[in-house]
Amino acid sequence: MEEIILRETESDKMNEFKTYHPIVNFVYFVFVIGFSCVFMHPVSLTISLLSGFTYSVMLKGRKALKTNLIYMIPTLIFASFINPAFNHEGVTIIEYLPSGNPLTLESVVYGLAAAMMIVSVICWFSCYTEIMTSDKFIYLFGRIIPSLSLIISMTLRFVPRFSAQLKVVANAQRCMGRDVSNGSIIKRAKHGLSILSIMTTWALENAIDTADSMKSRGYGHPGRTAFSIFNFDKRDRKAFLYIMVFGIYTLIGSLSGGMYFRYFPSIRANDVSVFGLSVFVAYGALCMCPILIEIWEVRKWKAIESKI
Repeated sequence: MEEIILRETESDKMNEFKTYHPIVNFVYFVFVIGFSCVFMHPVSLTISLLSGFTYSVMLKGRKALKTNLIYMIPTLIFASFINPAFNHEGVTIIEYLPSGNPLTLESVVYGLAAAMMIVSVICWFSCYTEIMTSDKFIYLFGRIIPSLSLIISMTLRFVPRFSAQLKVVANAQRCMGRDVSNGSIIKRAKHGLSILSIMTTWALENAIDTADSMKSRGYGHPGRTAFSIFNFDKRDRKAFLYIMVFGIYTLIGSLSGGMYFRYFPSIRANDVSVFGLSVFVAYGALCMCPILIEIWEVRKWKAIESKI
């Protein structure tokens, strides 16, 4: 029993940012995901990728490390090869392809940059689904857009719930000898279709049950009250101020050309300046916010343990 409590405490300790107010979590991910989709400077891409990768590993452990590497490396390699095959812009010609089209340095670099952007956004969305639970999303938007917030919440949690239920169904079918790995090709196809039919029925029934449950609770009706455990305290105010300061400064700096970088027709960036460096520092501080919180809480926890 003590071992279970220690494990749960350790897990909560490494997920401190999740305990912050939903508005703090949501604003943070709006900034980092939005910036990750827009900023194409190699420095900003590196900051976003390393921060998102590190935080996802801190949240999910070795499983996230393995999963991230599985799709990260192939994506980087695939994009770096596929982009030059279709994009022939750029003035720095490396060589000519068998089709006669030029292979340019700019297209290769842009392919790598695009791959870094895709991978970093995936990492941040994996962190978002871990931190922004459905109850947090409904808490923020349930009164403003009740129907849409419920649909979005159900959509975001559908994939992980579907995957978990699929494992349960597959294990049950395997125990009955009806797994997709048993029998001939025709029997395997029938078993696969049976599992697909079961999962489709489960998904439809689950959606109907959720809709009926929310309707019976009066969800979306005017004047309906709602219980909430979220409280915007002093700790949340500090984190919110931190995120807003560095987020707005990064936005202003990027609009002012502090992160200017072009890939075509030739690779070119702004000269190194104090203002440009400050923008990257602010962006790094923004992306590192939850990581710094986790590190700070771990140090506090160890300090408390040393005094016991």
